[in-house]
Amino acid sequence: MEAVFFDIDGTLLSEMPLIELFLPQVYERLSKKLGIDRESARERFLREIFRRRDTYEWHDWNFFFKLFGIDIRYEDLLERYPHKLHVYPDTVPALERLRDEGYRLGVITSGPAYQRLKLRLTGLLDYFDVVVTREEVKAIKPDPRIFIHALESLGVRPEKSTMVGDSLSQDVYGAKNVGMIAVWINRNGENGYHMADYEIRTLHELKKILGGAK
Repeated sequence: MEAVFFDIDGTLLSEMPLIELFLPQVYERLSKKLGIDRESARERFLREIFRRRDTYEWHDWNFFFKLFGIDIRYEDLLERYPHKLHVYPDTVPALERLRDEGYRLGVITSGPAYQRLKLRLTGLLDYFDVVVTREEVKAIKPDPRIFIHALESLGVRPEKSTMVGDSLSQDVYGAKNVGMIAVWINRNGENGYHMADYEIRTLHELKKILGGAK
């Protein structure tokens, strides 16, 4: 095994503390804008998000802000509240160990360009040799193009690469479809349907998996 690629949200870090901070602001602004009560505004905003789940637009908060005419930029929220991005405690130790052991590291994310800002603000960006967002290929996981672009960027073959992510439909299915080893990080103990090559609960477990794959 030569390279290990990672998803970001739900794998390396959680943006939920930030989401819980700004969503009430969104509901309040939308309530005033549309002249409806706050709960109705909340339902309307979330309904639109869930309706577009797993689409290209679903991965971009700015799309929904613009859709409802709300004057908020996600980049500004990231810059203002970087402490609301929660890096999982196993992330940095795992990345440092993999780097020290000579693996090439990359990120494959369905999110837009601000995903790089997220990595920079959390101090994770410098661990990676390549970061591929949807912008590079105008595609999201599990589209093969985003995985192939990442592999070509590092000059590694699929069978010599591992993809680690929390989404079965995007990370696991997409990686296996191009011939990569797929590792599902199942932090919440969900039913995995035995789709992934490996299932882990923390990134610390990668040591055991990759120790036998290099």
